[in-house]
Amino acid sequence: MSEPRPAVHEQTVEGHGTVRVLPLDPSADADVVHRWVSEERAAFWGMNGLTRDQVADIYAHLDTLDTHHAFLVHRDGVPAALLQTYAPEADRVSECYDVRPGDIGVHLLLAPPGPEGARPGWTSGLLASVTAYVLLGLDRQRIVVDPDVRNTKAVARFLKQGFEPGPVVTLPEIDLPDVYLPEKKAQLAFLTRETAFGGRGAGGRTPRSAPTR
Repeated sequence: MSEPRPAVHEQTVEGHGTVRVLPLDPSADADVVHRWVSEERAAFWGMNGLTRDQVADIYAHLDTLDTHHAFLVHRDGVPAALLQTYAPEADRVSECYDVRPGDIGVHLLLAPPGPEGARPGWTSGLLASVTAYVLLGLDRQRIVVDPDVRNTKAVARFLKQGFEPGPVVTLPEIDLPDVYLPEKKAQLAFLTRETAFGGRGAGGRTPRSAPTR
């Protein structure tokens, strides 16, 4: 990742630096992503036990889709999170709730804390920046998330950020040549643009976004 790449979103998070959302490079970013998804704390991401090349292949396949996108989120130039967005109508979650026009799905995996440990307020600032990109930068009306119901930390994190809890649903198994997803019991949660920003901007922060493909 020595060569800079254009960010689709850049935003200053007060007290925490500059957040930049970069399109994921399946090859160049494979090492860092594989390291994150291989940790026990990332078990709910569903990639424990995969090799680096298998992880790279999954994201290379994702890169061919028009409905699903992956990003590496940086804080002051250091990888800080893995972000995935998707069109709910093209995803298995559509079998479990009524998709509205303007909905967008989000998956978010945080990087492990650095040597300095967790920084108070950082997760909230990161989620605010991701929310600004997804709802304002991509001009969407509502975010849907579907964390595993057992992943209580992720569920609590979204609810603290203002997401409204939806139903607990069972996402069906997907077994295709290019992708396998086991059945998952998920807690749906939703965040509308009106709730997040109230018709205003990005909460006083400074976002700059560019459209994705």
